[in-house]
Amino acid sequence: MPGFNPSFSTQMRFFKLKPHWQILIALLCASVAGVALGNESIGQSGIGRFFMESCRFLGTVFMNALKMVIVPLIVSSIVTGIAGLGKMEGFGRMGLKTLSYYALTSLIAILIGLAVVNVVKPGLKDGQPNPDIKRMFDSKAVELGENPNEKVSSAEEKASSGSKTVLDVFKNMVPANVIKAAAEGQMLGLIFFSIVFGAAMIHMTGESADVMRHFFQALNDLMITITRGVMLFAPLGVFALIVPVMAETGLSTLFGTLMKYFVVVLLALGIHLFVVLPIMLKTLGRVSPWRHFKAMKEAMLTAFSTSSSSATLPVTMRCVIDNSGVSRRTTSFVLPLGATVNMDGTALYECVAVIFTAQVLGYEMPLTQQFAVVFMALLTSIGVAGVPSASLVAILIIFKSAHIPGLDPAAAMAVLLAVDRLLDMSRTVVNIFSDSCGAVIIGRSEGEKGILQGNRGDVFEQSF
Repeated sequence: MPGFNPSFSTQMRFFKLKPHWQILIALLCASVAGVALGNESIGQSGIGRFFMESCRFLGTVFMNALKMVIVPLIVSSIVTGIAGLGKMEGFGRMGLKTLSYYALTSLIAILIGLAVVNVVKPGLKDGQPNPDIKRMFDSKAVELGENPNEKVSSAEEKASSGSKTVLDVFKNMVPANVIKAAAEGQMLGLIFFSIVFGAAMIHMTGESADVMRHFFQALNDLMITITRGVMLFAPLGVFALIVPVMAETGLSTLFGTLMKYFVVVLLALGIHLFVVLPIMLKTLGRVSPWRHFKAMKEAMLTAFSTSSSSATLPVTMRCVIDNSGVSRRTTSFVLPLGATVNMDGTALYECVAVIFTAQVLGYEMPLTQQFAVVFMALLTSIGVAGVPSASLVAILIIFKSAHIPGLDPAAAMAVLLAVDRLLDMSRTVVNIFSDSCGAVIIGRSEGEKGILQGNRGDVFEQSF
């Protein structure tokens, strides 16, 4: 047929697919390309190196584009959400529900991790500490893709300077300079300021109050619009992010010495994601878990590829409002707070990693000490930044407080880093899905009627 171009036709069919299918196809293609580039003969060739650097560049640009909207989105969404409550009683009621939900789900997640790691015992081999992993702990002889020693030393610096005690997490909630807090990504401080700002707006009256409300409402609309524009390039960004991960991690590490540990973490995350949270959705939210999974497909795929709750926040908010039908009033308060303080997957992972390390070193941690680890994981997960591998800082804090005999934190972290990126991607999915479930459950408790009533594409314009 004259003028017919099969490749152009295929491209057009790709862009007509729904966004989550585009992202899923990009993930699969990136996995294949990454495994191929993991082959030394291909990866070290001129074309291979150029392709890898191009992917790193495009991935960084995509992540920066998502992070670009985080600060104005958090401020505008929280301010409009609190101002829309109308009364301080409404703000207090929703705040109590939100924090109670987040504390409950994080505690359940940690206990699941504790139970699974104690039952399976991934650090043992034939009832004894695994000698292969212990040798890696002793010698630090683990080969990774990108300078593990720099990552570990950087994490140690952050742990010693920025988070000396758990009390520092709460101290950082009140920033001395809110602009500096925003620039440095201190989301707890930014959220606290936004809550105070929104609460103060409730008491404003007259023309100035209307101007402020309209301004922040317009800013919030604008940020969501920008997010929609950025997400048009999500398939390319996802492909660029995943290729280096698969090339550097490699399948040999996953199916080698650390396979049992890797599976244990995924099993615990899977129980929380596919059993606990759906039960809570069904019993507390009175909605179909399957329909909510479908509504959150795009956000979950974005979370998996970016490994960042913060970077995924704009997409999560859009999916919860547009697809799940939760009002903007509830979404604007619950999700930004959740992206900072609700880290179910991260808290679970911290607990498993510390108990696994103790098993490898042959230390039978008493039950009381294990529950101390549970408490520390719960508290430190609150202050973990929603960026890739940020939980390394929290794990180092727990390592230092757990007092495991013979533990070299740097060596242990070098071993854990071997499979951390893929586990980080998985636990980020759990983090953002738990946040979205919280928005649905709290929205239901507030009497919202339109949640998960089919395709709610008009909700974004009409919900506030």
